[in-house]
Amino acid sequence: MTTVRINSSAGTYEVYCANGALARARSMLSKLGDSTGLFIISSPRVWRHWGKQISSALKVKQADKIILFDDSERTKRLVTVENLTRALVRAGADRRSLVVAVGGGVVGDVGGFAAATYQRGVRLVHVPTTVVAQVDSSIGGKTAVDLPEGKNLVGAFYPPKLVIADPNLLATLPHREFRSGLYEVVKYGIIADPELFDFFEQRLPAILRRDQAAMGWLIPQSIRIKAYVVEKDEHESGLRKILNFGHTLGHSFETATNYSVYKHGEAVGWGMIAATMMAVAVGLLEEADAARIIRVVSGIGPLPPLRNFGLARLKKILAGDKKAQGGRVLWVLPTRIGQMEWNCEVPWPVVAQVLEDLPGIAAKAA
Repeated sequence: MTTVRINSSAGTYEVYCANGALARARSMLSKLGDSTGLFIISSPRVWRHWGKQISSALKVKQADKIILFDDSERTKRLVTVENLTRALVRAGADRRSLVVAVGGGVVGDVGGFAAATYQRGVRLVHVPTTVVAQVDSSIGGKTAVDLPEGKNLVGAFYPPKLVIADPNLLATLPHREFRSGLYEVVKYGIIADPELFDFFEQRLPAILRRDQAAMGWLIPQSIRIKAYVVEKDEHESGLRKILNFGHTLGHSFETATNYSVYKHGEAVGWGMIAATMMAVAVGLLEEADAARIIRVVSGIGPLPPLRNFGLARLKKILAGDKKAQGGRVLWVLPTRIGQMEWNCEVPWPVVAQVLEDLPGIAAKAA
């Protein structure tokens, strides 16, 4: 079992990653000390596949302690947090209760924000069930919901007490959902680990087949990278900004389509290709490295076509992004595979040209 320990402002927590880790969940939870009750937040589709195993592993039988909500991106709103916290009240949760978020990124983000704010904070455990949740969103303490004006604009840094990542839980993922998570995996290679990128590039067909050996190396390695970055910079004042590679433009695509067209990873995939092209345009990145990045990102699978968002609309969304400063859009751009610069300003005409060229460049690389 891979065990990664992370130091945070709220204390140290551990990420456990192994096939079959779920079966040991109760013993892991017992190390957190006594609680007045264990409450599960999940979604109907996750519970349909894994409810019996989760209930058995966590020894939770009472239906009123299992709170389910629709985990589509469009429900990632403040009203959902209100509904969850009211459900916790009705179920009898108090300040010494333990909330376990079981699901993908939306469950982790919304359930985590509910835990962060319910009675000013109750203990939180993540059991991620998607690729993106296992390698990214369950680690680092970010919780948030969306506003109509933009993604993740309301939230809190709230580290969990424990993360249990069992790759066996990925078995029921639809293939599009699985591929969507791979964009976040290859991101780690581009931003911090040339070895991971090389592995991904060379083993892509096996990865797309969900080869157990390939995923058994990629998931723990991605967790280690995320853990290192968030431990060095918990509140995103410097190094942690590299994790936003592809997210600035990706989030704007999600917002512009009301979260109804792209899976999160797909939007990030488009964003990574665009940011790579910007890096070449401003002289930060060699074309040879850019070609490799674009080829691998495009090779993960067909990305939903880009819509005609309108440059003025995208510019307004980008200016309101939580990573912007005083309306200035700051980009994370690669300087070579495994190395990034953040807080990069790119002239708007360059951004506009990249957006115009983006579909053609991606089509040639695929």
